[in-house]
Amino acid sequence: KQWYQRRVAITAGQYSEEIPVSQLVQRIANVMQEYTHSGGVRPFGVSLLVAGFDEDTPYLVQCDPSGAYFAWKATAMGKNHINGKTFLERRYNAELELEDAVHTAILTLKEGFEGQMTEDNIEIGITTKDGYRKLSRSDVKDYLAALS
Repeated sequence: KQWYQRRVAITAGQYSEEIPVSQLVQRIANVMQEYTHSGGVRPFGVSLLVAGFDEDTPYLVQCDPSGAYFAWKATAMGKNHINGKTFLERRYNAELELEDAVHTAILTLKEGFEGQMTEDNIEIGITTKDGYRKLSRSDVKDYLAALS
């Protein structure tokens, strides 16, 4: 997060605007890929999901530890990601309202979640043209209650 904030600040200072999401993802992927040249190791052991907006265009991009990156409309990562992606293929459409999108995200999490899902063990973030915000625990609790 600090690297991203520093990169955005540098770009904003040099060009009087924030770095476009596509360029940021490409730079992150390049750094990840450069590290694979050292004895074939991949020190970045996790994939990243980068969400953002360039003017009116939303982006959701997955960066893999190898340096490969993929754009998605919706995706799942981690344990049981195949079930999550299958679920999203059935449920996602580009016309989803924000409330429905949050419910779909929670239902997707439930596909691979072990144990009871509560406001204490999940976080929900929303990226819009106005920026990123993390939902409060009480908001998450309300969304979970609505699905019960």
